[in-house]
Amino acid sequence: MSLLATNSHQERIEQLPGHRAVLAKDEPLRLTSGADLSPVTVAYQTYGRLNAAKSNAVLVCHALTGDQFAADVHPVTGKAGWWSLMVGPGKVLDSDRLFVICANVLGGCMGTTGPADINPATGEPWGLDFPVVTMTDMVEAQRLLLDHLGIDKLLAAVGGSMGGMQVLEWAAKYPERIGAAIPLATAPHHTAQNIAFHEIGRQAIMADPDWEGGAYFRSGKKPRRGLAVARMTAHVTYLSEPALHRKFGRRLQDRKGLSFGFDADFQVESYLRYQGKSFVDRFDANSYLYITRAMDYFDLAADYGGKLAAAFTDSPVRFCVASFTSDWLFPTAEAKRVVHALNAAAADVSFVEIDSDKGHDAFLLNEPELHATLHGFLSAQCERNGIPTAPLTPIDEAEVGETEERVT
Repeated sequence: MSLLATNSHQERIEQLPGHRAVLAKDEPLRLTSGADLSPVTVAYQTYGRLNAAKSNAVLVCHALTGDQFAADVHPVTGKAGWWSLMVGPGKVLDSDRLFVICANVLGGCMGTTGPADINPATGEPWGLDFPVVTMTDMVEAQRLLLDHLGIDKLLAAVGGSMGGMQVLEWAAKYPERIGAAIPLATAPHHTAQNIAFHEIGRQAIMADPDWEGGAYFRSGKKPRRGLAVARMTAHVTYLSEPALHRKFGRRLQDRKGLSFGFDADFQVESYLRYQGKSFVDRFDANSYLYITRAMDYFDLAADYGGKLAAAFTDSPVRFCVASFTSDWLFPTAEAKRVVHALNAAAADVSFVEIDSDKGHDAFLLNEPELHATLHGFLSAQCERNGIPTAPLTPIDEAEVGETEERVT
């Protein structure tokens, strides 16, 4: 059932399926900024069952526009989960043998405490009064969730893009609590180019008259146009020129000739407009500001005297790092920075660069080499922990088509 028709953010959140844990009630969560947050609600989904030894838990960390519905039909859009090709029975993250946890990040808008939620001090949505959060804060909220679930150590933590940043933060800050780290299509810090694209998106939102200084909830409006432009801009960075050319080229949209106007003449224009329009139905504009800022602030080496290798000194964690040849947002050079730092720290690391023309979004799509690599890595990790292994089940072509249409 889709929740698109639900009016307010709070009504939508109350109707969401899944789990919510209210944490930090007795002791506030101290954020990187110095602000305290209490209580903190974390919305999460689980797939599979936790074994008696509590040794088969895998944490999935989502990317910027993702959420906890990694493998479910999304309750707002009605579409397949963003990682439905990776999570489920017989898949890489096999829910028949693993207990997979995916939580909406702190600052998000799908049930975890964020700027659209009620500030207990005022009785109104936080808006821009919500404190700025970082990757460290997101990981701290996840740690509180694991404590709540009674899980002392994860079999693995895995995520792509912003999710990969969280995985790196987990490995650096709590190496004793994860057996393996799988950061995909990510980097140890945001580059100037990444920050620039995010700033364009934020300015588009803030320039929308309906943003109202972040207090749009008071008028019942929403900065739909600004948020749509932010999504359109970001979405271009997730793709590659070959992928765009293959999918759209210069083909016209439902017409035989040029309109000599500013309608969507080209298929790629229509596609981006659709992406922008559909995004505003499921995402909060202020959350977009906060989460992009958290990515911009991420700089793992800065917390260790500017030396990335120092973040992984004496790490017991096994790492599997992956990048994609056509990813120009988080290029292979950034992944290699992580690998070189891990080598310098004498950590156990495997690295693979996947040949793909699908751009940054490739980690979400059907990439058989990636799936085979991660399956082999996780199977070895399972064997070390006495967890049964199983072969990969071939992915249904209909599911592949649905996912690729949804994502790219």
